[in-house]
Amino acid sequence: MTSVEIPDYRTNDYFGLEDRWLETAPGELTHYHEVGEGEPILLLHGSGTGVSAAANWWLALDDMSRYGRAIAIDSIGYGQTVVAEGTAYGIRAWVDHSIRVLDALGIERTWIVGNSLGGWVALQLAIDHPERVLGVVSMGTGGAKKTAALAGHAAPTLTEEGVREGLKLFVVDETLITDELVAVRYEAAVNDTANDRLVDVVTARDRDREEFPLDFDALARLEMPVLLVHGMQDRVIPVARTWDLVRTIPNSDAHLFSNCGHWSQVEKADEFNGVLAGWFAARGLGA
Repeated sequence: MTSVEIPDYRTNDYFGLEDRWLETAPGELTHYHEVGEGEPILLLHGSGTGVSAAANWWLALDDMSRYGRAIAIDSIGYGQTVVAEGTAYGIRAWVDHSIRVLDALGIERTWIVGNSLGGWVALQLAIDHPERVLGVVSMGTGGAKKTAALAGHAAPTLTEEGVREGLKLFVVDETLITDELVAVRYEAAVNDTANDRLVDVVTARDRDREEFPLDFDALARLEMPVLLVHGMQDRVIPVARTWDLVRTIPNSDAHLFSNCGHWSQVEKADEFNGVLAGWFAARGLGA
């Protein structure tokens, strides 16, 4: 029983995911989706207006359920997660929230899959709490210097056309941005409990991009396996970001997708799921 009122909200059927809620702190109710059994895999989404766990991972979660317990959360300040009054945002705050989720679920150690901002958070969590992390998959890892595309996707015009133009920044193949996808993303944006917090969230993210970037000396001391994934035509975070990281992190591999932008888990969904399945299988998941 939670002391926080569960919102009257249901994720759009387009995504095919069941809603779950978890009290993770006084006044804080984390919204998430969970499928599968076995070793836990925590999924952390990227940033932007109307972003959520469902909107990042709907094409990956079912596949992950074949080899692990996949848990995709709405980070504080995003999606339908309810935050306590006075909640602060930033990389360390998102790390701390992830730890609260693990603690509330009784999970001691987990694999983490993070997209963009979520990849940045995943690697920072690995630095701060290596004893909690089995390994990391990071896609288009955040924390790089701001690009024009980054500024554009963070706060698009809140109309269906604005959402469409924002999503086009993520892909090479613009036919993937269907009217139905635009409609459900717009619906999520206008119903998003995080809309009134967006300025605070984006300000905190961009502050930390300058004041608290990933520490490459600390990354060089990581011992867990890391897989870095990037689209070669990523206009949001340049592919050079992955090259810098793979040269720094000792036990890291990299997979680059050709003809692919920032949204590799969508634009290359089948191939992306296959790459992750193989990488996880090599490390004993789903055996």
